[in-house]
Amino acid sequence: MEKVDDIIIILGKERDSNCYIIDDMMIDPGSGQYTDYVIESIKEAGKSMDDINKIVNTHCHFDHMGADKYFQDNYGYDIYMHPLDIQTVEEKDENATVATSFDMEVPDLDMKPLNEKDKLGDYEVLHTPGHTRGGISLFNGKSLISGDTLFSGGNFGRTDLPTGDRAQMRESILKIADLDAVQIFPGHGPYAISAVTEQISLAVMLASRL
Repeated sequence: MEKVDDIIIILGKERDSNCYIIDDMMIDPGSGQYTDYVIESIKEAGKSMDDINKIVNTHCHFDHMGADKYFQDNYGYDIYMHPLDIQTVEEKDENATVATSFDMEVPDLDMKPLNEKDKLGDYEVLHTPGHTRGGISLFNGKSLISGDTLFSGGNFGRTDLPTGDRAQMRESILKIADLDAVQIFPGHGPYAISAVTEQISLAVMLASRL
């Protein structure tokens, strides 16, 4: 567990996504295989599970949202996702949610929509499709929670999975490049708090080749 500004960082184990805690939000709690680790990390950061009341999913892939049901059933958290990815979950699309690669079924969830320009505290929702059709990022003028749209080092999410799209990924990377973000907190791997402009510029260059 690490912390930068108001962001508690819980780096993902194995294939699980990174999980971030910001005020009353849990962002991408992972597949559900490591819920004890997530809970212990939250407590280690000095927060109670009662301090959290919502889960925000950057997209509908199981390594990010498989744990949603556990936290909704046990803690009553509201779950938020972009409407296009809510549709994927409600359709129980095991390929588009990559649940099949975890040998799991898509859970029944009570979900609420998040759309472009919605606000979550200081963070604004950005629709950044390309990895999935309903991928989102969150930005507060400084820190970008980028899901699997953008990784540190100039890499970005794959576009060859169901509902992925190369043209949309190019557009999303360009959209991010216009933000002047100085910190990136991605869905997987290390976060970046230095040389961020250079990393985003590299992503723009690589995405132009898609």
